Amino acid sequence: MTPRPVRRAAIARVAVASLLGLTSVLFAVPPARAYPTAGWVQEENARPGTSAWRIPRAAPHDIQGYANRVSVQAGERVRLFVDTSAATFHLVAYRLGYYQGLGGRRIWTSAETAGMAQPPPAIIGDTNTVEARWARSLRFQVRPRFVQGSYLLKLVASTGGQSYVPLIVRDDASTAALVLQHQVTTWQAYNGWGGYSLYGGPDGTFATRARAVSFDRPYDGVGAAGMLRALRFIALVERDGMDVTYWTDIDLHERPELLLAHRSLVLLNHDEYWSTRMRRGAETARAAGVNLANLGANAVYRHIRLESSPLGPDRRVVCYKIRAEDPLNGVDNSEVTVDWRDPPVSDPESALLGAMYQCYGVEADAVVVDPDSWILAGTGLARGDTIPKGVMGEYDRVFAAAPTPGNIQILAHSPVWCHGKPQHADMTYYTASSGAGVFDVASTDWYRVLECGPPTLSAACSPAAVTITLNVLQAFSVGPAGLAHPSVPNAAAVGYELQHPITP
Repeated sequence: MTPRPVRRAAIARVAVASLLGLTSVLFAVPPARAYPTAGWVQEENARPGTSAWRIPRAAPHDIQGYANRVSVQAGERVRLFVDTSAATFHLVAYRLGYYQGLGGRRIWTSAETAGMAQPPPAIIGDTNTVEARWARSLRFQVRPRFVQGSYLLKLVASTGGQSYVPLIVRDDASTAALVLQHQVTTWQAYNGWGGYSLYGGPDGTFATRARAVSFDRPYDGVGAAGMLRALRFIALVERDGMDVTYWTDIDLHERPELLLAHRSLVLLNHDEYWSTRMRRGAETARAAGVNLANLGANAVYRHIRLESSPLGPDRRVVCYKIRAEDPLNGVDNSEVTVDWRDPPVSDPESALLGAMYQCYGVEADAVVVDPDSWILAGTGLARGDTIPKGVMGEYDRVFAAAPTPGNIQILAHSPVWCHGKPQHADMTYYTASSGAGVFDVASTDWYRVLECGPPTLSAACSPAAVTITLNVLQAFSVGPAGLAHPSVPNAAAVGYELQHPITP
């Protein structure tokens, strides 16, 4: 069947409405509010917002910094390490949210602080780990004004230079329905500051890559890492007043038992690097009825260990990627840092996610194969209809030869070409024995089709994609999704003969 594009007129009407500020058409919620909302989220987003959190493109790049923590609770202190050629600088803390479509709210501004030029970073041993062992520039306490959420700390130099330091303010006592997880280990894996990431060294080759990367350094570019990509999801749930809290994958590693206090773990666009404690924590929560929504792709792909740095525990991400290079090979095979699916770990991510990573570098339409699913309710999509650019970046698919839930339901089965080879990307849903629902949207750049209005608007905007995302998050916030929405297996109808079906 030739895919039929979703109605362009509808997209055009919504895009015009967005430009006029009439974004309610995109974020309309059922009048009955049959899912939990949070008064504090609604009250917080009713406060005056600002777009001043953005960094002008013309701003000089003469300031950079990092924090000693990836996440903090109210009352804790944050230390900042800043390098600048400017005489002075100050910090402005912005909380990200919807905020009348402006995307942020100014929370606090520090006093003007003396700038200093910090020493070059250290390159540690044969792991090529870069650490900026700098003097502390600024310290502040996270007071009650810092409402739990996702923050960009903007460093502003007296020269006009600006950069970010991302920070999560969490609430370990939260029982919110949804936990939005920032994938800081993945941010750090791709961070090339100082010349080394887990992908390459100064010469750009894989052979010279770092085998461990440290949070004791700034992020490259403007310093935001993946926080700006996360903004679309943050704005979506906060505009809808959803019952939400925020943490990082480091928090999942350190306190996996806290996930049991929530109804759903939400992974954002690209949550690739997972430790054993992260994986087991998510599996234990699923067994207790906690849902898992992967609003991206290429999640739970790399197996990692976490180690301490001079600034504290779990500040280094270890991932050798090649079995023979890891000193734990043959010593503790369960902690060797290869891909999760590869020996000696041999625990494919499909056993958790349903689908799993295939390839990167694609741009294709998502093709609907199961329009009767509750996940597509309200989209107006029929079988063969498409979500333009619904598969971008990296994608997931069902691997028939891998351990896969036998009741997996394929919602979109989308032809793609990647590196010259034809394949399919698969949007999937399955339900576990506990009743937990697991959804995988199968595209790292799904956030782009959600950019349908302030604070971001793109040509890829898809009202259907927004509806799908809201359907999943709203149902997943109620409780075990499988109780109301058991998956309807259809792998065989799509052409997959599962060789190792499992019952999670």
